[in-house]
Amino acid sequence: MCDKRGCEVIMQDNHHALILGASGGLGAALVAQFLADPTITNVFAVSSQVRPDFSAMPEGLKSKLVWITCTYNEVSMAQVADQLTPYQGQFSRVCVCHGLLHSDTLWPEKRLEDINADALHEVFQSNTVVPTLWLKLLFKVLKGSTPCVVATLSARVGSIGDNRMGGWHAYRASKAALNMVLKNMAIEYARRAKNVKLMAFHPGTTDTGLSKPFQASVPSGKLFTPEFVASQLSNIMSDVEPDGLLSYVDWNGQTIDW
Repeated sequence: MCDKRGCEVIMQDNHHALILGASGGLGAALVAQFLADPTITNVFAVSSQVRPDFSAMPEGLKSKLVWITCTYNEVSMAQVADQLTPYQGQFSRVCVCHGLLHSDTLWPEKRLEDINADALHEVFQSNTVVPTLWLKLLFKVLKGSTPCVVATLSARVGSIGDNRMGGWHAYRASKAALNMVLKNMAIEYARRAKNVKLMAFHPGTTDTGLSKPFQASVPSGKLFTPEFVASQLSNIMSDVEPDGLLSYVDWNGQTIDW
């Protein structure tokens, strides 16, 4: 549901940002990044968590934030899309920050014997199904005259051409599937919502809960703060324009092989 400010956003020639998965490490950093951006009128943050305590935030920034809770099933997600409908065509930045690599009950597979059907379903649900549903449900909200860049968190390990190590079957396959979905979506958006640019984004190894168990093996200088990655992504999004194509890029703006 939307917080009490959700129906009070002033309607005008606005450029809004939308962060889906706003409570994660990178999602929260992107919320802060866009709140500090003077070109962004309002930041809509969608999360399964209740609105955090922002009492220490400057009043001018707090007034820009609209927090929406969502359980990430299709019914709840459709309700979020309905709440955003009054701002149709006013979103210039959208970040889809969902992702699952491990949890208390699953771990990246190192060999064939580790593959588990329940884990496959759970990983694909988070990494592929939920982002796909957002792009379906938000189509009418994003369509308009305002150039809109949509960045969805992918991963370099989702590259089929770059895969030389194997393993991590569910995570790799779910991100490769996400890339294909985004390619399909980019083709259809190019026909029906020409103002929208889609991007599959690899953030690098970011210091969040997702990467925490694997950080010991990260080379020096290659473990990035969420704030750094959020800044990099914001800059990359500012440098692209709707062209009807899907971009697959890393944190430094470099193209990744499919």
